[in-house]
Amino acid sequence: MSDDQELTGPAARTRRTLLAGAGAVGAAVVLAACGSDDSGDPAAPTSGGPAVPSTGDAGGGDREGAQSLARTADIPVGGGAVYPAQGVVITQPRAGEFKGFDSICTHQGCPVTNVDGGTINCTCHFSKFSIEDGSVKGGPATKPLPAKNVKVTGDQISLA
Repeated sequence: MSDDQELTGPAARTRRTLLAGAGAVGAAVVLAACGSDDSGDPAAPTSGGPAVPSTGDAGGGDREGAQSLARTADIPVGGGAVYPAQGVVITQPRAGEFKGFDSICTHQGCPVTNVDGGTINCTCHFSKFSIEDGSVKGGPATKPLPAKNVKVTGDQISLA
């Protein structure tokens, strides 16, 4: 058969089916390469590179293991800091007193974004929570932020 001849009938359908199937398989391979192959191991290499250890301090110092969230000096008296990756807000209502709270607003599940003016603030709908006990200081939230246990070891703060 020459290149000038056009296939018709069952032979044309078979060839089209074969080409369409090959295209679908190729597309599936490309899409699979873009997908997630999450093995559940956070230390597993993701791109053929070396695994990154989950201990130590990315800032360069040793914070006594991977559980340390902050140094006591990182949390201002009368204020606090939000650690969204760990799901916690750490506050220091009075000098040397550290509290932990869930970082998800009880109104509609938005993450709280900052600690300012003596309150933990959600900028989604402007709820405000006490840095002392997580109670609602301004709605629309009606339930307090749940407490999270934190411990202070030396100058390190971690989840208890």
